[in-house]
Amino acid sequence: MEQGATADVVTGPGQNDRMDPDVSPPEPAGAQERPTPDDIGVAGLATPVGTLSVAVTRIGVAAVSWSEPDELRRRYKLPMADDTARTRDAVSQLSEYFTERRRTFDLPLDWRFTSSAGRSVLHVLHATVGYGASLTYAELAERHGGAIPARAIGGIMGANPIPIVVPCHRVVAHDGLGGYSGGNGDGLEVKRWLLGLEGVLPRTLDWDG
Repeated sequence: MEQGATADVVTGPGQNDRMDPDVSPPEPAGAQERPTPDDIGVAGLATPVGTLSVAVTRIGVAAVSWSEPDELRRRYKLPMADDTARTRDAVSQLSEYFTERRRTFDLPLDWRFTSSAGRSVLHVLHATVGYGASLTYAELAERHGGAIPARAIGGIMGANPIPIVVPCHRVVAHDGLGGYSGGNGDGLEVKRWLLGLEGVLPRTLDWDG
């Protein structure tokens, strides 16, 4: 019998009013249904600067990764959902971003793969640094309230599980681009490409959009 199922126990004359210990007791009246176990849907898309994959839980987008979908599936220890509808909006909006038809994302986010400190910084970044804007690590630390030093902001950006949607590429050093690990090649060149796409930096002669 499946866990959580109920059974009627019939008692006759002279029988003890007992339930078989292998049978689950009935649910009390008005009991809520058990939550459905969480799972994750994964899909990928090609971009001018490499393959991008997205992972979406029942809550929202939990990860965006510069990798093939199979690699992203192996990374997270959650059951896989064969549900293209779940990932459709994320893939569509990311595709629109890379083809200059979208500047903001309207996607629910699942922050489970971030630390509490990292999450608070990424919330500020996501809410206040829009398309075509940039700021330095020190400026983001100050905007966050100063509780986290500027030298730690770079590490939080590097650990951001939802790049592009949560735009860590818009955070730069005071004297240059800073770091970036995204893309299927030179991370800094991918960062330069993204900032060129958004008009923060001039597009180079070999820019391929």
